[in-house]
Amino acid sequence: MSKFYLILLVVLMLQASRACESNNEEELLVRQQSDEYFAKAYGFTTDTWNALYNKPSPRLSDYANIYEGRTPLNKLRPSKNPFKNYFNRGESNLRYFLHVLMESIEMNQFQADQADEEENKLEGRFGGLGASLVNTGLFNNRFTPANTWRPLVTLAKLVPISVNPNSNNPLGTFNTCTSPSGDEGICTPGAVCSLFGGRPGSSCNQGQVCCINVVNSCGAIVTLNNTYWQTPTTALRNPCSLTVRMDPKFVEQSLKPICQIRLDFVSFTTSQPTAGTCTDTFQVGGVSNAVPTICGDNTGQHMYLHVPTSSNNPIDVQLMFNFASGTTINRSWNIKIAMLPCGTKYLAPVDCLQYFTAISGKVSSFNWMNVAGTRQLNSQNYNICFRTELISSQKATKMCLSPCTVTNGDAFSITTPPAVYLVGSGSNSIGFAPNPDDAKAAVNSAVGTTYTDQTRPSGITVATCLYDYLLIPGGRDANNVEADRYCGNELNPSPGYATFVGITCVGTNQVVEQPKVFISGTQASVQVCTPIKPFKLTYRTDGQETAVTEDLTTNTVRALADVGNTGFCLEYQER
Repeated sequence: MSKFYLILLVVLMLQASRACESNNEEELLVRQQSDEYFAKAYGFTTDTWNALYNKPSPRLSDYANIYEGRTPLNKLRPSKNPFKNYFNRGESNLRYFLHVLMESIEMNQFQADQADEEENKLEGRFGGLGASLVNTGLFNNRFTPANTWRPLVTLAKLVPISVNPNSNNPLGTFNTCTSPSGDEGICTPGAVCSLFGGRPGSSCNQGQVCCINVVNSCGAIVTLNNTYWQTPTTALRNPCSLTVRMDPKFVEQSLKPICQIRLDFVSFTTSQPTAGTCTDTFQVGGVSNAVPTICGDNTGQHMYLHVPTSSNNPIDVQLMFNFASGTTINRSWNIKIAMLPCGTKYLAPVDCLQYFTAISGKVSSFNWMNVAGTRQLNSQNYNICFRTELISSQKATKMCLSPCTVTNGDAFSITTPPAVYLVGSGSNSIGFAPNPDDAKAAVNSAVGTTYTDQTRPSGITVATCLYDYLLIPGGRDANNVEADRYCGNELNPSPGYATFVGITCVGTNQVVEQPKVFISGTQASVQVCTPIKPFKLTYRTDGQETAVTEDLTTNTVRALADVGNTGFCLEYQER
């Protein structure tokens, strides 16, 4: 073995000398090549979240339900890169590198001896000590765009790599794990975790650690499962983006191609919208499902991103923040990125941006919070899905929804319901009625798409839940009053009512009651249940909060301006 060490050290010094003489352009190519090699050489188990769905864990105290509560709100502390200093090309740094190399060789030899004793000389995943050495001890964090130097990249490309999918080699499994604090990571040797720029959260089997991977920079590239993207520690770049690289050459994606990416917003704070429109924006690109632009406060929310199968036409997924100028808000985020393989049972259904898998819990629109003020976002259009759960060994037959209990905010506020003049009002006006009738309607619920005044020959039509609404297919109350589209300031399927006024007939002085004003909905929320499976909600808002003017040439229906809308927060329960 001493001869092997000597030969390896000679090769190291030759490669270091060659790298020192190269120019910046060659150095950049070396980094890119090593990144690609490391992608091929390293994999992780794609069996990502079986523990969540097959072995439910206790809820965390910071969250309202099991689904939203996988990750606590404490901010992760990224570790320093232990190889940062030796990339300076001084002689002392070279000695440090050689010292680290020798420690890595000894560590790998010790692990190999242990594996031989416990696993009967189990076949190595990477095909030999040389490959294991290169892959575990000499490369910096592959997904961080650090200004790093990798002197053994050409040596690594010469080492043959074999992948044995039946091997339980501790260097190659990359099983998912959960630290005592609730953070999720991957199981790796401690030295590998350091090279990833992660921090050990707890212990795994066979002497490995639960490595919590953190990226806290703009322009980074992510390929590892269970990676946290956090607010950069330096000044924010604008825009600030991150790329989730999808490539069938990666071991983790070639064995089980990735079909979905789940984003968990462990924390998320940007500036509030202006009249419903985001000035700070968070956007997603490279996915096949509709993902709305969001902003504001979204801690505890999540998204499922549907991606083209990585083995066919891989397309990188981009996550991007854009920040408005002239604001002083302290923007911050911590986003957990999980890669979900095709064919697994915990994938979200097609076209579902959010997916809930508990019997009961809370669901809310993006930027909703239990605080006073306007919170609803414009241009939202997405589906929220719920897995049909077993209740007393039988599948649930219905799902019921009720507004959340609030102290400061509004649990249901989607568009402003209208009060509509009717023919018996004694006024020549048409359309929306003024105070006091519009004030009564504004705090009520509303349903349906439009209301048409049939008391007039022309049939005056105004919008109710035409532009902004929450769709609950087959939703009905305890009296079986049913509606699909819900909006207004209460959750109730009531269609509304008409007020009447007495009109004195000329000549007979007889008083006749005639309809005066139509008032939408009612002033109280009720529980709404739907028997239609699979259980699904659709949330939609248009691109404005201002009034809509009628235009018969484009079939545009008039609507009131929206005032103080907050979105929704609903408690759901399957029965």
